[in-house]
Amino acid sequence: MSRTGKIKKRTIENDPLHNNKLLARFINRVMHSGKKSVAQKTVYGALEIIQEKNMDPLNVFQTALSNVSPRMEVKPRRVGGASYQVPTEVRGERRVALSIRWLIEAARKRSSKEYHTFSEKLAAELIDAFNNAGEAVRKRDIMHRNAEANKAFAHFRW
Repeated sequence: MSRTGKIKKRTIENDPLHNNKLLARFINRVMHSGKKSVAQKTVYGALEIIQEKNMDPLNVFQTALSNVSPRMEVKPRRVGGASYQVPTEVRGERRVALSIRWLIEAARKRSSKEYHTFSEKLAAELIDAFNNAGEAVRKRDIMHRNAEANKAFAHFRW
């Protein structure tokens, strides 16, 4: 088999409960050691907790994802022996991937004193992100600040 050619992107099927592709991707990222049913229980549990707070869980989830997704990032670019942090726009697929990763990381980092299950942590992080607060949103802000600080090197974009 040759090494050249484009790699086929695998299509992810919609999640069974809400029929949503983004939610299916999110569940796949939460999953540990191929235990999808455990990941589904966790994520659906978090959505139920949001539902109990009289909020629309899917709307909260999608708004939280869009609030966390970054618009700009910095990429290192070598020019004449020096390495510059060049600000670039984040494309759609990567934007979603980063926001999913940050939400899950932030939920995992939450204190286990306040929350008993990962579902509770995840629900709290999603609600915080929905309200433009929390660790994941802070991470996005740091990335934007970094891109803003390195605006002078934007002309090195390729």
